[in-house]
Amino acid sequence: MKSSNREAALSKNEMVHLDITGMTTDGNGVGRCRNMAVFVPNTAIGDHACVRIIKTAKTYAIGKLLSLPRPSPDRMEADCPHFLQCGGCAFRHIRYPAELQIKEQRVRDALSRIGGLDAFPVQPIVGAQETDHYRNKAQLPISRGTDGELKLGFYAYHSHRVVPCEQCPLQPAVFDRAMQVFRDWERDFPQEVYDEATGRGCLRHLYLREARATGEVMVCVVANADALNGEDALAERLRDAIPGLQSVILNTNRERTNVILGKDCRTIWGESMITDVLCGLRFEISPLSFYQVNHDQTQRLYDLVKEYAGLTGAETVLDLYCGTGTIGLTLASAAKALIGVEVIPEAVENARKNAALNGITNAQFLCADAAKAAGELRQSGQLPDVVVLDPPRKGCAPGLVDTIREMAPQKVVYVSCDPATLARDLRLFADAGYGPVALTPVDLFPRTAHVECVTCLVKK
Repeated sequence: MKSSNREAALSKNEMVHLDITGMTTDGNGVGRCRNMAVFVPNTAIGDHACVRIIKTAKTYAIGKLLSLPRPSPDRMEADCPHFLQCGGCAFRHIRYPAELQIKEQRVRDALSRIGGLDAFPVQPIVGAQETDHYRNKAQLPISRGTDGELKLGFYAYHSHRVVPCEQCPLQPAVFDRAMQVFRDWERDFPQEVYDEATGRGCLRHLYLREARATGEVMVCVVANADALNGEDALAERLRDAIPGLQSVILNTNRERTNVILGKDCRTIWGESMITDVLCGLRFEISPLSFYQVNHDQTQRLYDLVKEYAGLTGAETVLDLYCGTGTIGLTLASAAKALIGVEVIPEAVENARKNAALNGITNAQFLCADAAKAAGELRQSGQLPDVVVLDPPRKGCAPGLVDTIREMAPQKVVYVSCDPATLARDLRLFADAGYGPVALTPVDLFPRTAHVECVTCLVKK
C-alpha cells in the first residue's frame, strides 16, 4: 500500500490536467489531483487546465498554467500588461460578476469554517459601479533600473521587487501624469534612490492622493532626507501638469522599516492637506490621515452602517477605532451624542478638526486604546446604546468583546476588512449574547482580493 501511495504522489515538473473548482483568498485557482490540492495562478473557476507542477508539499502542490484545453466561461483577457507580475490585482482575468461571487463565497466560508456560523444571514454583496480608476491613493515604491532610469510602480507579489508601471488601471489618469512628471524631473535633478539593505539613499516612495469630489490632488515624496535637490522645480512642473494640484509635500522617513510614511511632513508648495466631500460632509486629508481609497463605495458602505445603526436621535454612539472620524461623523446628525476612540494622536486631532469643519457639536474624540477606553467609559457610567467597530485587519483587541458585553449596548455595527478575523470575533459576540441581524459584503477594492463587510448584531 505504501508503495502505491508513493507512485500516486505528484512530482515536480510533472504535467497534469485538472479542473479548477475554487479560488484562494489571494486569487489563485484551486483544483484537485490524486487527492491533493493544486494551487495554480492565473486560473478561474471552471477552467480545465494543463498544468506543470513546480512545487510539492505533503498536502498540496503548486502548478504553473501551461494551456487551457477548455477555458472557463468566466474568463476574460487581462487588460493590464503588468497583471501577472504586479501584486496589486488578483482578478483582472475574471469577469466582474464572477469576482463578486468569489468574494461573497469567501465571506460565507469564513463564517462557516472559522466562526461555526453556518446560519448567519449574509446579504448579496454590494458590487461597484466602476471597477477601474477608483483609487484615490497610490503609494508607489521607487527603485533604479539597470539602465539607470528611475522605476515607479508596485511591488511584485510577496516581494519588494518593483514592477515598473506607467499606467495603472485602478488609479486615475492624474496619477499617471504625476508619475511621468516625477520621472522627468528626477532625470534633470538626479537623486540617490533609497537602498533597503544599507539604509542609504534619498527617494523611497511617491505618495499620491486625490479628493474625488473636489478634484484636489496631493503629491507627497517620501524621502530619507529633509530636502530634495530641485524641489521647487518639481512643484513648478507639477503645477503646470496638474490643474487640480493643491499640495506638494515632503515626508521624511529615516527609519529602516517597511512602514512607508515617517512622522514629519513639510509643505514644499500649496496647502498641507486636501479636502474631500463624503456623505455630505467635508473632510480634510493630510498625508498621515486614514481615508478609504474608494470614494463612491465608501459612501455606500457608510450608508449601510447608518441603516444598520437605526438611530432615532436619542442614542449615544461609541465609535471604536474611529480613525479620523469619518464613520462616526456621518452618524452624528442622527444621534444624541458621539464618542470616538482612536489610538493615533494625529488621527484624533484630524477627527476633532473635521467635526469643527462640519459644525458638529455633539461629538467628542478620545485618544486611547479601544479596549482601555471602552473599559474607562463603562466605569464612568457613559454607556452607549450603539457601538460601531472598524478595527484593523487583525480584528478586535483581546478582551474588547467582553468589555462591550459589560457596557450592554443594544446594538453593535461591525465594519471589517478581513472575513477571517470577522468570523472569529462574531463567534465571540455570539457567545457574549449578541445575535445577528444581517451581514452585507461590500466590494471596496474591485479586481483585488480584498472584501469589506458590514454586520449588524443585537443584544439578545
